[in-house]
Amino acid sequence: MTSKVFTKLLGLFILLLVAQTVVMEFIFHSFVEHAESGTMRSIGREALWAGCIALAIAIPLAAWVASRLSHRLQRVVDFARRIAGGELSARLPAEGKDELSLMESALNQTAERLGNNFTELESGRDELAVMLDSMQEAVVAITPSGYIRWSNAVMQSIAGPRLVAGRPLVHSVRDPELLACVRGVLERRELCVGRASLLAPGRVFEINAAPLPSGGALVVLHDVTSIEIAQKSRREFVANVSHELRTPLTSIQGYVETLIEDPNPSPETTLEFLGVILKNASRMNRLTEDLLALASVESPDYKLSLQPVRASVLLQDAIDSLGGMVVDSGVKLQSAGAPDSLVMADPDAMHQVFGNLMENALKYAQSGQRIRTGARQLASEVQFTIQDFGPGIASEHLERIFERFYRVDKARSRESGGTGLGLAIVKHIVQAHGGRIWAESELGNGASFHFTLPLAPAPQSAPQPQPAQQTPATSGV
Repeated sequence: MTSKVFTKLLGLFILLLVAQTVVMEFIFHSFVEHAESGTMRSIGREALWAGCIALAIAIPLAAWVASRLSHRLQRVVDFARRIAGGELSARLPAEGKDELSLMESALNQTAERLGNNFTELESGRDELAVMLDSMQEAVVAITPSGYIRWSNAVMQSIAGPRLVAGRPLVHSVRDPELLACVRGVLERRELCVGRASLLAPGRVFEINAAPLPSGGALVVLHDVTSIEIAQKSRREFVANVSHELRTPLTSIQGYVETLIEDPNPSPETTLEFLGVILKNASRMNRLTEDLLALASVESPDYKLSLQPVRASVLLQDAIDSLGGMVVDSGVKLQSAGAPDSLVMADPDAMHQVFGNLMENALKYAQSGQRIRTGARQLASEVQFTIQDFGPGIASEHLERIFERFYRVDKARSRESGGTGLGLAIVKHIVQAHGGRIWAESELGNGASFHFTLPLAPAPQSAPQPQPAQQTPATSGV
């Protein structure tokens, strides 16, 4: 481009000079024809030579001026190419105050303004990306043609490496509800709300998809798995409580109706029916107490009165207070001993833990006729064990026996008056102490329930006073 400009400028200068020379030659030639021949011919030759000399000087000067203009235009072209390539820091050198200099200054101002705007856009985009990545919700932007435009870190962690910008959404996500929502937004330009359960195994997401002003769609996924689990747990809890209450209530109602319908029941029948009614009423009362205890230990306001207690004292107190219950059942209670280590515990809460575990062991210890208790010290905690020698627990039940209302043998538990809440209460109390609880068992070899309590921090000993140094006495001379 600049070579063409240079050629045109140089040609224009030469054309102007040649035209000027031709006009001057014509004027002088006409003047010479009407003047004296000798003098005018001399003047004409001098004028011709002057024109040739002027032409010889003007042509290099024109070439230099054209080269300068071409060079400045070439810098403008290079500057435009650098700006188009994203190099917004490029600038043109300011030279003079002519029209080209004014144009160069205006271009520099435009480039500076573009650079500032681009920096602000980059900063805003980075801040938006950080904000979206810090969100707990998964966010993904979709182009009008259904391709992935952008996604935050949460969405990438959910969908995995298949979620790549520039790839069709249908090739990265297999959940039909999510794809249907996105398709509806792209086609009808309307908000769409749904629920995705196949996006990640075991997780449920609430879908909120909205159209973007520039086309495409923005999808926000909110993880509602914990809410779904809580609602399911609540439904199961209500169903279990209703079932547990319905059985004794039905029994009480039936026996009361029988007594009312019989005008002259025998004393033996009346006594038998009242005994059954009392048994079911006691069962309902125990269920109510366990429900209140479970609600208390699950409450965020549940507080423990932790204090340093020796593990041996804690275990012996449990044996002394609960030993009568074990002896009355005909089962022998054995103690394997416990260390004298100090643990942080609430004695009243631990009494409830030992009581529930021993009562649970009594239900299955009849065949083994004995229960063994003990404790041993670990690195930073003390492990307590209550073992029965009954039929044992199948491995598929071990992970769930601490759930509310979960029973290994439902018929046997209800017959013995169990509510299915004892082990759940124990788990929450132990965890509130900062401990762990688990069960180990083999069919035919009984079951062992283990829980841990953290060791009490070692007391800081007070610094011993330093003995006063005696100054040796000096004798006078």
